[in-house]
Amino acid sequence: MTLAKTILAAWSLAAALLSTAATAADAPLRICLDEDRPPLSVHHRGKPGGGFDVLLAQAIAERLGRPLQIQWFESKLDEDSSPPLEANALLSDGRCALLGGYALTEDSLVVPGMKTARLPDFDGATRDDRRRRVALGVLAPSQPYVYSPMTVVLGPKARGRKIDGIGDLAGMRLAIESGTLGDAILMNFDKGRLIDSITHLVPGRDDLLGALNRGDHDATLLDLARFDAYRAAHQDTAISASGYYYPIGANRGYVALASDPALFVAVNKALTELMAEGKIAEFGKQAGLTYLPPREPAILGNVWKQIIQR
Repeated sequence: MTLAKTILAAWSLAAALLSTAATAADAPLRICLDEDRPPLSVHHRGKPGGGFDVLLAQAIAERLGRPLQIQWFESKLDEDSSPPLEANALLSDGRCALLGGYALTEDSLVVPGMKTARLPDFDGATRDDRRRRVALGVLAPSQPYVYSPMTVVLGPKARGRKIDGIGDLAGMRLAIESGTLGDAILMNFDKGRLIDSITHLVPGRDDLLGALNRGDHDATLLDLARFDAYRAAHQDTAISASGYYYPIGANRGYVALASDPALFVAVNKALTELMAEGKIAEFGKQAGLTYLPPREPAILGNVWKQIIQR
């Protein structure tokens, strides 16, 4: 049995043992989404939110017959941030019942090594919210609904160059953000063969794709959705897709607290129906996302170990 089927079976069994309150169907479905992750999700204060995950959340809520409420939050792109702890804190604090767009990896779903964590900044947060720590629960995943690979993006001087693997980047001027998954892949490739060609940039401070667009570098490796977002915002950009996807990628799905299995039975049923009807792929097209359906394994194993072994 695949891990995805094992997860679904476990949720179904647990849900069968639980009674669902009659009022649950009338309660709003609260979903946490990152406010600055286009084209997956984006929100500017005072304006309606948008993106692939917003369209999907609306469809899920409709299938469940519940009104939707989105809790927007901001995840910092720096070395001190921890998406798993932030997600856990939001869910454990009752800010939402589901958190969308979550990368489904074994590392991101382990029982937290600490008992409490701080909340990320979220829409409506008070000064006290920014200071306090939240007692953490245990996260559990839904079935995945989209595959998010890493892709090679080319600068203007490398446009049209054929890329079939990381080895084809040899001899090119490479740029990567320090401490990222892309950094680990490039630095560890073939015992460090590309190291002398790599320029490291600081996440959140340096403009990686802007520098690539100016021709300062020839190529980079980053999440496909991030390239989609840049291309949508800069339609005259000189950077281009290589069409190459790194073979180790993660699915995205919802996470919730393991203490609420009945919710996931309904959510997984809705996801299965929407996938079969082609609705999820259509949401990707509407949002400008290069949509790729989920792949096995449903939950990615030790990413760093796989990169080093390759």
